[in-house]
Amino acid sequence: MAFKHAANRFFMIVCACMAFVQSPALAREMVSVKGSIVNMRSAPSTRSEVLWELKRGYPLQVLKRQGRWLQVRDFENDRGWVAKALTNRTPHYIVKARVANLRSGPGTRYHVVGKAERYDLLRTRGAKTGWVRVESSNGVTGWVAKRLLWGW
Repeated sequence: MAFKHAANRFFMIVCACMAFVQSPALAREMVSVKGSIVNMRSAPSTRSEVLWELKRGYPLQVLKRQGRWLQVRDFENDRGWVAKALTNRTPHYIVKARVANLRSGPGTRYHVVGKAERYDLLRTRGAKTGWVRVESSNGVTGWVAKRLLWGW
């Protein structure tokens, strides 16, 4: 009986640990570009090759930390390194769909107040289940279906 109790306890601890490790909040640390233009590099050094130039607000998922550098990936799974000092925790989304409607409320029954195209950066202003309230670079605020976006 003691063995069964210990085995059940072990199983519960393993399940709790797996839930902790697989938690989206922990597994998906996000940052965004703080500078006006930031270089994504092939290695954690200013002497390494520049792979991409990223605009202010561009969201990135942190994969690894090495000193003052972050290894990151973008919504297309491109990977590289950025200086940690050139990032912040200001939430942004990038449009991954060809076109996304900005609506006056969180649902398709609300009227369209604007449109965003693939690669447009949107500042996060709020969220409801399946929808994100965003602000475009030209100041238009609206709601977009979360499935059309990548970021936080």
